[in-house]
Amino acid sequence: MAATITVELVYAESPLQQFMVTLQLPSVSTIATVIQKSGVLIRYPNLDLAKNRVGIYGCHKALTDSVQAGDRVEIYRPLMADPREIRRARALQQKNRDAL
Repeated sequence: MAATITVELVYAESPLQQFMVTLQLPSVSTIATVIQKSGVLIRYPNLDLAKNRVGIYGCHKALTDSVQAGDRVEIYRPLMADPREIRRARALQQKNRDAL
């Protein structure tokens, strides 16, 4: 009998709608296996793993990477806006206010 590990999968469709599940899987599982077994793809059929990056505890990983006991697999949403552009716009806005 193969050893099993406990891992979590988390995904936030929006700030108000999150999905989290704890799974018991064989110790030789990959991130893709965790995602498939979690049911997240059934609950969110528009979730496209070709566009959404994945990771473990904030570190980007590939779908083929192995998971270890206690890992939290995360599916990241694409950014709605580039944070650098937001900071530039805010700085320009502040500069314009200061000039008045």
